[in-house]
Amino acid sequence: MKITHLETLHVAPRWLFVRVHTDEGLVGLGECLGDKARAVAGAVDELAGYLTGQDPFRIEHHWQLMYRGAFWRGGPILNAAISGVEIALWDILGQALGVPIYQLLGGKCRERVRMYPHISGDTLEDLAESAASAVAQGFTAVKWCPLPPTRAVDTPKMRQEAAEQVRVVREVVGDEVDILIDMHGRLSPAMAILLGERFAEYEPMFLEEPCLPENVDAMARIARTLRTPIATGERLFTRFGFREVLEKQAAAIVQPDVTTCGGIMELKKIAAMAEAHYVAIAPHNPYGPVATAASLHVDACVPNFLIQEFVALGEGCLKQPITVTDGYADIPDGPGLGVELDDRAVRDRPRQLWDIPTWCHADDGSVADW
Repeated sequence: MKITHLETLHVAPRWLFVRVHTDEGLVGLGECLGDKARAVAGAVDELAGYLTGQDPFRIEHHWQLMYRGAFWRGGPILNAAISGVEIALWDILGQALGVPIYQLLGGKCRERVRMYPHISGDTLEDLAESAASAVAQGFTAVKWCPLPPTRAVDTPKMRQEAAEQVRVVREVVGDEVDILIDMHGRLSPAMAILLGERFAEYEPMFLEEPCLPENVDAMARIARTLRTPIATGERLFTRFGFREVLEKQAAAIVQPDVTTCGGIMELKKIAAMAEAHYVAIAPHNPYGPVATAASLHVDACVPNFLIQEFVALGEGCLKQPITVTDGYADIPDGPGLGVELDDRAVRDRPRQLWDIPTWCHADDGSVADW
């Protein structure tokens, strides 16, 4: 079997799918990071020059060559392209052997996967309603970001308003539902500690990205200071990007994203590294249903898995959407990924490229972290 060509599909709202075609009719499906989709699609086209004519089953060899085969390595664009292609290659292998990907990774550690949705609201009442709706649907954890664009040292009013959001959500969901607070890298370490101390009485499961990930020592200082577990990793790439976080005990939970970290096997390698440091894994995934399916296959066979983020299960996109019951997802059981695009439905969806929003502080126009 040989790879004949690759194609990319831009699909609303912010998804970039990749298909790897073979000369025996099998087509592998993957998903790349949907942000900066033109650049990522261009990187997939670059990789196609090497992959065309290759044996699709040599997944690890192809990964090594795609990542190490050029002087310039790493970064979100290259790793997003490699990730989408790598997922598609696993899909081809599973289809060819007639088994789901999780079986190729060592088999299930669990029969179902705990999931969490995002909640939102422009007012406290809207946020409370969104949280109550998620609980009514059976979810046992919810996540949102309570922070506006934030300065290095912001006002008591800003801290009070953020804490009020956390209080309201905790009161709505009760003590049997976990609340996950996404700080989105918007805070300085000093502000992260101030807010983390305010939030602690509401016992969040974790604080996600309390500061930007470039300075691991700063993250480690926050983790040592606060009693709430710290989570990070959505903007880190490959196992090499997670090494320092784990060695310096900067997080209790790591959040690699299958569409950027390097794909399915790289996600499993990162999880194994985390396991050796007694760190849990909660994969990042605010993108499309193919990424959700790929994440579930790794979640199924990783001992230190904690919880899975999602926003898309495939309604109006996959022939058989992923099912979630009482807050837990069924692991796709068909060959390969176990999901298949509904081509007609995808054709009817807009081919939309998502422009990443930019934020500036209202008072002086300076750039704020998004």
